[in-house]
Amino acid sequence: MTESQHATASQSDSTALPLAGVRVLELGNYIAAPTAGRILGDFGAEVIKVERPKTGDELRNWRLYGGDTSMLYRTVNRNKKSIVLDLRTDAGRKVVLDLVRRCDVLLENFRPGMLEKWGLGPEVLGAANPELVITRISAYGQTGPLAQRAGFAAVAEAVGGLRELVGDPDRPPVRVGVSIGDSIAGIYAAFGTVMALFQRGRTEAPIPLPQRIIDVALNESILSVMESLVPDYLAYGIRRERVGGRMEGIAPSNAYPCSDGLSVIIGGNGDAIFQRYMQVIERPDLAADPELADNAGRWRNRERLDAAIAEWTRLHTRDEALRVLEAASIPCGPIYTAADIVEDEQYKARNMIQNFTVDVGAAEPKSVGFPGIVPVIGAQSLPIRNVGPDLGEHTDEVLSQLLGMSDTEIDALGTN
Repeated sequence: MTESQHATASQSDSTALPLAGVRVLELGNYIAAPTAGRILGDFGAEVIKVERPKTGDELRNWRLYGGDTSMLYRTVNRNKKSIVLDLRTDAGRKVVLDLVRRCDVLLENFRPGMLEKWGLGPEVLGAANPELVITRISAYGQTGPLAQRAGFAAVAEAVGGLRELVGDPDRPPVRVGVSIGDSIAGIYAAFGTVMALFQRGRTEAPIPLPQRIIDVALNESILSVMESLVPDYLAYGIRRERVGGRMEGIAPSNAYPCSDGLSVIIGGNGDAIFQRYMQVIERPDLAADPELADNAGRWRNRERLDAAIAEWTRLHTRDEALRVLEAASIPCGPIYTAADIVEDEQYKARNMIQNFTVDVGAAEPKSVGFPGIVPVIGAQSLPIRNVGPDLGEHTDEVLSQLLGMSDTEIDALGTN
């Protein structure tokens, strides 16, 4: 164990977790790096989140409907500690270096060059802690002609190829309703971090600094989940287009309207599934049509198939249609709202909605459900230890216990 692997490992609420004993210093803001920190914290790492004085992470005010801390912040920054430091000051940067000496990972998502400007570049951090893993998230990565360009996930989703495929073909591209680019980058950053820690734990020889720098670009994270978008273009000259609720080259798979005004998602694109599917909707003629025997033919006839399926679904309520389809083992499901999710028995059975009492700006705190930890270990979602902390909630604790600073020294930082 390194020096940093003592305190967390001794905490009773995290000793059984895979990352117990790992300490992470998070300098991240917004969603990408904090998502990586959240994942590491979910599985036992002690994550110390550094926030600017007074305002903290801007996420605290995003979708803020009451109180002083949004549920978005509480969700993305769960299982962490919050300390306040001013990285624009020599004193604040000195504390960061002191903390780095006691950490396994530094996680950040500033624009490339910002840490170097503050005198906290990889060489300085590596000198302070020769085993430190440095995980960096930025719009376009730390190198290349666009490295210095600013960019949020909205731009990365466009440059990475996703935005062009989302929406209906006769309308401009749209965006999915969450910051998917940030979240995917955060997942890759967490994986890269664990990969570096795994490598560090398997070798006795020192790992060179460049191999301990995990460089995650938002646009590349999106590109990496675009399946065969680029190979299809280079191999066949295919330029994929928006296809609404469908998936390019796969049919029938879509959302279909029901008699009660709700819709169902049905994926009947497997060859054997398609045969059962057509019997369910009472169209044996389609099941017997040789043109529809494989997926390529069904895609060519997608308009005809979707019309036939919708004709059937319109005769049934959503629940009626789902019962019949599920009985025939046709992949299908409802389109859930948040209200549906919190009542769903499957989510409840796997502890995927966990309740915490939080300030929502009302006269009394309220019990609020938060999404559980993924992936599941041991049949149910691991328990969330705490939701995103108040600004600077752990400043005194961390600086006094970890660095041995006195109250006077902490007060001198001017972060209160």
